[in-house]
Amino acid sequence: MNQSFGEVVKPETINYRTGRPERDGLFSEVIFGPVKDFECYCGKYKKNQFVRVKCDRCGVDVTHSSVRRERMGHITLATPVTHIWFMKVYPYAISLFLNIPVSHLEKVVYYSSYIVTRVNDAEKKKLLESIEKAYKEKVKASKGTDDRVEVEATYKRIKEELKNIQVKKVLTDLEFFSLSRKYPNLFEVGIGSEPIRRFLEEIDLQKLRRETDARLKKATGVDRKRLSLLLKFSNAFIKEAKRPEWMILTVLPVIPPDLRPIVQLEGGKYASSDPNDLYRRVINRNNRLKRLYELKAPDIIVRNEKRMLQEAIDALLDNALKKDQGSTGQRKVLKSLADMLRGKSGRFRQNLLGKRVDYSGRSVIVVGPELNLNECGLPKKIALEIFKPFIIHELLKAEVAHTIKQANYLIESEDPEALKALEVVIRDKYVLLNRAPTLHRLGMQAFKPVLVEGLAIRIPPYVCAAYNADFDGDQMAVFLPLSDEAQTEAKEKKMQNDFWILVNFQSEQKLPLKNVREHKTLKHQWDGFCSMKHCHQIIRL
Repeated sequence: MNQSFGEVVKPETINYRTGRPERDGLFSEVIFGPVKDFECYCGKYKKNQFVRVKCDRCGVDVTHSSVRRERMGHITLATPVTHIWFMKVYPYAISLFLNIPVSHLEKVVYYSSYIVTRVNDAEKKKLLESIEKAYKEKVKASKGTDDRVEVEATYKRIKEELKNIQVKKVLTDLEFFSLSRKYPNLFEVGIGSEPIRRFLEEIDLQKLRRETDARLKKATGVDRKRLSLLLKFSNAFIKEAKRPEWMILTVLPVIPPDLRPIVQLEGGKYASSDPNDLYRRVINRNNRLKRLYELKAPDIIVRNEKRMLQEAIDALLDNALKKDQGSTGQRKVLKSLADMLRGKSGRFRQNLLGKRVDYSGRSVIVVGPELNLNECGLPKKIALEIFKPFIIHELLKAEVAHTIKQANYLIESEDPEALKALEVVIRDKYVLLNRAPTLHRLGMQAFKPVLVEGLAIRIPPYVCAAYNADFDGDQMAVFLPLSDEAQTEAKEKKMQNDFWILVNFQSEQKLPLKNVREHKTLKHQWDGFCSMKHCHQIIRL
């Protein structure tokens, strides 16, 4: 709530007449900020001299439109909703805290089973005493062995039934109606996420940690694994000052509108991001549930609407975990918030980890048997681009070009003078070659660039094992360290020579000879296999 700038109460996005965001909707300027820089919704303020002023007519903050990438809103839910990650994703945190099987928990959350929330112990004791008394009387009154056996079986069944009625016991519809008729004042039940939240609120984390630690010392097998996970979760919640009931949502965050944009197409049509459709579904169902509360609708209708709200939020958070995935009328499965983050095309790998940077290039790799161990073949076209500022400096220094514009023209036309300057520039430079996935430190190494024709990066065959590379279309990225410190670090710590023998090999290792023509020095001194000591002697040569 502290990060929210307002509550979203309407499912509307853009007004089709004006093309402006609807007030209190999913793109509201009052909540998320102005669409145009330093201009409020009504137009009273239109210049940056009014920055940080809040319009008294429309309530929009006069500020930069970039805040629409940062500001969040929220939806106040009419009923608590369980977060799907803590219920359906291992290690099933809610199930772990409450010691309820995941399958039973799902039945309660999706309104198909009841959970016992309170048991009247005094009433239970009274019932057991009355059953005991009735059993003794019937045994005395029984005439034969068959009657006695039947009475004893009935007594055991009723006694076991009463003992099984405990807090957190999950009951089906038939079991609940049967037991409630037999023992009307014995127990109370709940259904949905509300009783689950109450159970989580009652947990004392410090006490739970002490008890779990004590039980863990005696536990074995599956119990030990479960208790160790529970202890780990308890410690984590205490350390971060978090509460278990926060796994049940009462307020749903709404991500900034610029992260789920609507784009106008030709002909006045709009293309909307999938999260907008999923948020719209949540708001519609939430508003409908509030309306049913006001109308005091029958319990079965309200319960069905609560279940639909739970399913709508599940689809918004992680559509892939749902059995029936949220989709449009054309059966297109919508991308949830988790789908926007996960996978190769997700936010992390595509935009944050895999973003393009300056002074870098990417190309297919081919074998370069003529290259030394610490050399790589860099295409001239890539080299001219990533070394561009250094080449411009060299051309201006040599007075081949008198302006940056002239120097740029010489580089773009691949003039011989530009190529000559490039050869001077790369003489003492090192580049980093990276092959994804970079799973260990050998996935990124430094090499001296050697200019080659064509568009493919050439690498010596000796480094294939380190990169786990082959020549069937693999690509590698090349990066240029810019500062003198970065160049020195690349030379001293990331060169192939430093990785020839890994430092974590403590004992003497044997390195097999590959079926390639080795370096002259190795060819004469390496006969099939060599020791670590011998390898170090060879590398120093």
